[in-house]
Amino acid sequence: MFFTAVSIIRNASAFVKQASSRAVHTTFFAMAPVKVGDKMPAVDLFEDSPANKVNICEITAGKKVVLFAVPGAFTPGCSKTHLPGYVQNADKLKSEGVSEIVCVSVNDPYVMAAWGAQHNTKGKVRMLADPSGNFIKALDLGTNLPPLGGFRSKRFSMVISDSTVEDLNVEPDGTGLSCSLADKIKLKN
Repeated sequence: MFFTAVSIIRNASAFVKQASSRAVHTTFFAMAPVKVGDKMPAVDLFEDSPANKVNICEITAGKKVVLFAVPGAFTPGCSKTHLPGYVQNADKLKSEGVSEIVCVSVNDPYVMAAWGAQHNTKGKVRMLADPSGNFIKALDLGTNLPPLGGFRSKRFSMVISDSTVEDLNVEPDGTGLSCSLADKIKLKN
């Protein structure tokens, strides 16, 4: 019996040694950032509270929607320029065929609701929270900003037509205020 156990251990040892010396083929799928022509991922965001789920595919189906994302609610650039620009231009964008304007941030829904209330977004801009960053990760438009708590969204805007990205503007450095502003939105007829 002793010789059998030793034999089994030797055979197992030889098998592990042989297996570890073989090249193992693995497939790696690198995520690519969202691009024009891509469909929206079916991800739930939250409006006003964790009980109010909003599926991004459902709210963009059959409509033209402007969506913009910010690194954080109540941050200076987002509060002084980015969000106010969309609030001020909401009527103009809607008169040009936009059904809804959506702001997304990797924050909790209560923070987004409070931020929206501070900027009078009701009826103009929907404030949607992406607390775990699942939507931003699905778009591959995240960035690490330790001073804001770590994983956040890059600053971007997009026009979505029937759940498909029609136009996309990602800030070159991920946080600046140039191409993603409300007055830079390009709508196609």
